[in-house]
Amino acid sequence: MLLLWALPIGVLVGYLRGGRLGNLARLQLRGAWLVLGAFVIQLLIFPLPGFEGPLIPWGTATLHLLSYALLAGFVWLNRREWGILLMGAGMLLNILVITANGGYMPTYPELLERAGRTRAAETLLERGFYGNNVCIGCEGIATRLTFLGDVFATPAWVPGANVFSVGDVLLALGLILFLQAKMRPQTPQQQQPQAPRA
Repeated sequence: MLLLWALPIGVLVGYLRGGRLGNLARLQLRGAWLVLGAFVIQLLIFPLPGFEGPLIPWGTATLHLLSYALLAGFVWLNRREWGILLMGAGMLLNILVITANGGYMPTYPELLERAGRTRAAETLLERGFYGNNVCIGCEGIATRLTFLGDVFATPAWVPGANVFSVGDVLLALGLILFLQAKMRPQTPQQQQPQAPRA
């Protein structure tokens, strides 16, 4: 959900810096379908606000890692873009903590409560797992690299409020920086075609 806020913020910063939304039309990103695929997978396995649970309640760990594999492929294909590289750093942190915890993201139930996700918090406390999340601090459950888990939360009054991680923050910052940079007019040097490499 943090990325959904990064989109309008990035566009706003781009306009404030003299950019235009139309300049994004010149983007030539490779493998955009990988992002779409990852987004669809995460929508299906993440417990969304207003729903009792994820749309697909099985295979969560495998599908979660698959979604990040798709995103990693997108970052690799577009690694020359420094904004996307920052997003890649955020993804790497998320991949590390998710892999260390068997495909699940460690989450504090009290932070879900703070974000207004009361039902999710209760289920996480009762079962130890909820959707793509594993409980931090629940009896009988050990989590690793907890500091890289969902250790932040947006207030409940924010639309789409949810918990998020350090990696999510880097992802959002990378998207904001990427969008605002690409909205700005190209300099004459940027507009010149690059000579093919030997």
